[in-house]
Amino acid sequence: MKALIIAAAAALLLSGCGAVAVPGGNAGSDPPSPSEELIGQGTVISDGDGMARLCLGAVMESYPPQCSGPEIIGWDWTAVDQSETAAGVTWGTYAVQGTWDGTAFTLTQPPVPLALYDPPATIDPRTDPANPGAGSEAQLEALQQELAGAEPGGVLMSWVENGYLFITVEYDDGTLQSTYDARYGPDIVAVQSALRPVGQ
Repeated sequence: MKALIIAAAAALLLSGCGAVAVPGGNAGSDPPSPSEELIGQGTVISDGDGMARLCLGAVMESYPPQCSGPEIIGWDWTAVDQSETAAGVTWGTYAVQGTWDGTAFTLTQPPVPLALYDPPATIDPRTDPANPGAGSEAQLEALQQELAGAEPGGVLMSWVENGYLFITVEYDDGTLQSTYDARYGPDIVAVQSALRPVGQ
């Protein structure tokens, strides 16, 4: 499945065996306050004169690429560098900063091409072998398939690593993590947000 994910997704997501990617997705929790700015990395793509979309999950390695995601409000291809156009589709990989209402992302700062972006180091402590989760490989793989089938389109990517089932969603303020902890027990599912508060 990793062969289907371009470098932009790889830069955003931790890699691991058994990754399952689902284009699109909106699982998570209530959107943050409109005044809270978030930052994310991914492919921005638009077809013809259509709206630009932010692909935070998997991107198919076709030419032009194919992916889906929320609309980006305020996007202007003439104002950004390092984009490419083929067959009427324009795309590029960027770090974007703005606000999120649960369905659309509104830019508040100029986007930065990922080739020029130097993100802060963010290492999830749950990937540390000294801090393993409580799940067995078989249990987590079964849960991975269960959640992929039960929440189609809600999970951007999932993979099994270090005793956890890692799940990436567009945004979670901790509500989804608490839900999974209550449902499956602590140290089983590790939720990550593709959109994170600026500075994290």
